[in-house]
Amino acid sequence: MGKTIVITGAGDGLGRALARRFAADGETVVLLGRTLSKVQAVADEIGAPHFAIHCDVGDPDSVRAAFAEIAKRHPKIDVLINNAAIYEPFTLAEVRDDQITGQLTTNVAGPIFCSREALPLMAGGGHILNVSSESSHIKMPMLWLYAGTKTALEYMSDMWGNELAAQGVRVTVVRAGMMMDETKTGSSWPMDVSVRFATENAKVGLNLRERPISHYNSVTDAFRAVLDMPPDLHIGMVTLSGRKKA
Repeated sequence: MGKTIVITGAGDGLGRALARRFAADGETVVLLGRTLSKVQAVADEIGAPHFAIHCDVGDPDSVRAAFAEIAKRHPKIDVLINNAAIYEPFTLAEVRDDQITGQLTTNVAGPIFCSREALPLMAGGGHILNVSSESSHIKMPMLWLYAGTKTALEYMSDMWGNELAAQGVRVTVVRAGMMMDETKTGSSWPMDVSVRFATENAKVGLNLRERPISHYNSVTDAFRAVLDMPPDLHIGMVTLSGRKKA
């Protein structure tokens, strides 16, 4: 029997690639996203029985409403993938209030809200996969808040794994490197921000142009492998990075 898999941030990037992959594998995918038109487009593409629900993971009421809707159709879910995140560089002196609250609520509170609401639907066992980033251990200038949120997520995941083991719920962190696909033609940041980010990283020996980038579709293989682990085996963290082709 196929798994019921809930994916946050499923309208683009890795979330979209995961939705396509698991739908093709015969699983049932529930796509959550802050912009309903984006997740609905992916749901329409992959077809029934997969469906999209509007959900701003940083808003607890929105999360509660989304999981209440999921419960109407699927009283049991097997997997939650906390993928939604805000990724934006800035310095301490220039960071705006909305940038601070946006990253903290989406990247840290979001996985908490979603995992809390998913737990009652994971009775008898389930799997929470939290998407982290290589920036949690590579100290990239101007990315301190994003990296900090991902470091917090990794710590929480470790603690959740211990807390939820008796309920049969496994928790895995997938720490991924730079990813892209054919739809990503460049950064969505203002040009001056992108240039400063590259310049500041170059100063500490991180040449962003030379760092290898993996394809989203390749990364989905790791998620597939984690979910296919036998019940007597647990993987707390998977670390992925791009690799230059020979």
